[in-house]
Amino acid sequence: MPLETPLLDTVNSPADLRGMSDGELARLADELRAEVISVVSETGGHLGSSLGVVELSVAIHAVFNTPVDKLIWDVGHQCYPHKILTARRARMRSLRQGGGLSGFTKRSESEFDPFGAAHSSTSISAALGFTIGRDMGMPTGDAIAVIGDGAITAGMAYEAMNAAGDLGKRLFVILNDNDMSIAPPVGALNKYLNGLSAHAPFAALRGMAEGFEAALPGPLRDGARRARALVTGTPGGGTLFEELGFTYIGPIDGHNMPELLATLRAAKTRATGPVLIHAVTVKGKGYGPAESAADKYHGVAKFDVISGTQAKSKSNAPAYTSVFGCALTDEAARDGRIVAVTAAMPSGTGLDMMAARFPARVFDVGIAEQHGVTFAAGMAASGLKPFVAIYSTFLQRGYDQIVHDVALQGLPVRFAIDRAGLVGADGATHAGAFDVGYLANLPGFVVMAAGDEAELVHMVATAAAYDGGPISFRYPRGEGSGVQMPERGEVLEIGRGRVLREGSDVALLCFGAHLPECLLAAETLAAQGVSVTVADARFAKPLDTALIGQLARHHAAVITVEQGAGGGFGAQVLQYLANSGGLDHGLRLRTLTLPDRFIEQASPAAMYADAGLTVADIADAVHKVLPQHGVAKRA
Repeated sequence: MPLETPLLDTVNSPADLRGMSDGELARLADELRAEVISVVSETGGHLGSSLGVVELSVAIHAVFNTPVDKLIWDVGHQCYPHKILTARRARMRSLRQGGGLSGFTKRSESEFDPFGAAHSSTSISAALGFTIGRDMGMPTGDAIAVIGDGAITAGMAYEAMNAAGDLGKRLFVILNDNDMSIAPPVGALNKYLNGLSAHAPFAALRGMAEGFEAALPGPLRDGARRARALVTGTPGGGTLFEELGFTYIGPIDGHNMPELLATLRAAKTRATGPVLIHAVTVKGKGYGPAESAADKYHGVAKFDVISGTQAKSKSNAPAYTSVFGCALTDEAARDGRIVAVTAAMPSGTGLDMMAARFPARVFDVGIAEQHGVTFAAGMAASGLKPFVAIYSTFLQRGYDQIVHDVALQGLPVRFAIDRAGLVGADGATHAGAFDVGYLANLPGFVVMAAGDEAELVHMVATAAAYDGGPISFRYPRGEGSGVQMPERGEVLEIGRGRVLREGSDVALLCFGAHLPECLLAAETLAAQGVSVTVADARFAKPLDTALIGQLARHHAAVITVEQGAGGGFGAQVLQYLANSGGLDHGLRLRTLTLPDRFIEQASPAAMYADAGLTVADIADAVHKVLPQHGVAKRA
């Protein structure tokens, strides 16, 4: 049954909202919410976060003059209502698909997306940058950053607020406080925000900051002043945000359209410096299955709107993430020194399994990767065995700490790097392309990659047993390849790979989870008369130089294959062979990596096809590297 959206049907851009009455804007929000649910039921994506900001999206675009005024969504996973209102409604059912709309804000997609994001806690810094541009004569208006209660736990958000408060420039920050990020927010700040929300009766009192009361209707002015006293503790007291130099407004009801509009209009009219508006919202608002779900339908597959049932595909093999979670929990049961750290992703990394059994030994530090890495370094220095489980794309945020606090001191921190390689619908922002390069160049680091799910179990055991310094292992998103699983992980010899298939013409030396593709390519080539060796390197550092030397001596060509950017495993092999003289006698060496560009969202298979890393691409690379007139073996 088609949706009835008479008001939404008239919206071609945010300018159309500015001619609507407050009552019409409230009805528009209801239609917009229904449209978001309908779209995501067909595409999958970030539903709960988008439903929580429907009224905010309508109110901000109705009050501010976007795109001249710059609306910056932190992370951007809650931007679906915003996209519908900004001339992208007709394309919404292409969301997160190849050639379609991004699931996040993206500068190249629309002038209404002034700053792209998919990692958290960047919005206030970017908004301050636009603010300085405005004050230096650039063609930009006000800047509005919308940041969640999870994202504001990161240190970068406070660095930005500290700078904004010091500069004193006119800037708007809207704190979207839904008390529920991907996992429940943690830490003292979350308790502080909850206290602000609990002690201010925002349904009856607007909680406007002192100096804004004059913009309210007369009967509400005294009430607003009393609410402010409740929020700050004393009539002249200040909130944390005010101590940082912001004028604080709130808490306000983020789903009450009249309250939102009055607050934003007053702030826009009266602000001379930085303002923080604290809006309390409900993640998944207006859709029962989302509101009642533990994760508020943060990220969903396609689903039935009536029942909320998600259409998830059946697994043929265990997911790498669950394999890691089970393996680490087993190791933790045998070794009481094992602890684990995650940055707001306990279920996404599989650490929820260990947390269920050993809650006192799993630490969720919130969206604070830098702190998490150094926290783990301190635990390692104390004699514990910390595992830091963070997606490759997010581990980048803690790189200075990896270098300075872990590697430089040779501390045995174990890094479990999920989402290695290309990840599908989340696109380039979430691809795990660079970790091999940025870890393998650090002295004393052991860098591993699992060729299949059984190897991942062995690498967990290896990391648990290794105390010689920092060690990492990477693995992809999604299912394994269906190999026989061990009952318990075996401790691997550091720096030793393995040969899975013997051949004589060409050697495929794989690092990581593209091993099944290499084996399939070898079968294809065998049918064409080409004899192929397939080896699993296991280690990018230290390299198995004996294995590499053997492959170089007994094959006409060696091709390395990896699910990462250039400068990674292939570069390590190339440097070793060059420096050891392995290239001096005619060996043909090629490196297959991700191309030197960002790859847009699509299915993982389509993304690897775009990258030139399919089975057919590997076979083609073999044909290209062989001598044109028959296969010449090296002496």
